[in-house]
Amino acid sequence: MFGVTILGNNSALPAFDRHPTAQVVTLNDHIFLIDCGEGTQMQIARYKIKRSKINHIFISHLHGDHYFGLIGLITSMGLLGRENDLHLYAPKKLEDIIALQLNVAATTLPFKLHFHPLIEEGIIVNHHKYQVSCFATKHRIPCWGFIIREKKVPRKIDKEKVLQFEVPTAYYENLKLGKDYETKDGTIIKNEWVTIANTPPKSYAFCADTIYDETLVDKVKEVNLLYHETTYLKDLHERAALRFHSTTVQAATIATKANVKTLLIGHFSSKYEELEAFLNEAKAVFENTALAIEGNSFRI
Repeated sequence: MFGVTILGNNSALPAFDRHPTAQVVTLNDHIFLIDCGEGTQMQIARYKIKRSKINHIFISHLHGDHYFGLIGLITSMGLLGRENDLHLYAPKKLEDIIALQLNVAATTLPFKLHFHPLIEEGIIVNHHKYQVSCFATKHRIPCWGFIIREKKVPRKIDKEKVLQFEVPTAYYENLKLGKDYETKDGTIIKNEWVTIANTPPKSYAFCADTIYDETLVDKVKEVNLLYHETTYLKDLHERAALRFHSTTVQAATIATKANVKTLLIGHFSSKYEELEAFLNEAKAVFENTALAIEGNSFRI
């Protein structure tokens, strides 16, 4: 299962029972946390997320609505007896902030916290089942987006056929890579006889805070699900530009140009109580758009 659950969908000020930015991405047995605004650990409890399975946290930038909940979550993990290593990927200055917070509280974590500073675009996690990369967005301070991509072998085993052709299980990994099998008497068992094509790997892109920026198009091209902030409705495009944020139409335009499959919009300004207009404006440009409503999960 590959999906994203929204924990917080508001911008700087919590309002109308909406919380600052936080998302959980689930990829089979792996759980990633993207951003950690105020109240994130309460939302994790509310939506029954297994915090013990969160081993990687990604922080896009150092505006408070994207990381003020982090130190609370980290210390709570310690109080609950966490022992597994925790990997944190964030702008470099956050390392000093966390060290200060732990120091003044005389807190010693019972687990290893690995800090990985975001310095340049590229791959930041390379696992045999997935890959995470970061890319720069244009905001008032250094800001990063993230792409999580599945890794899949080209072929899947046809269980009935491999038994029929008596292919040993030790050779299955080679079959998944598309190789033929040669028997002891020299007979060639064609790969397509005993395997089927795997489904294409899927991808999720989180664009973080950004002004309208068409350089993002190549960075998120053809992802399955794109999250793009829409702080304002289209009539406030000048305010959005002034504050280095985006509007509904701008997010939908990026989705259209990037040829993504689905657009997810969030980071709503607290000046708006109702969100239906956000969806209507975005769908007028890019039909396959959804609102990032807290508690909702979106399959990728």
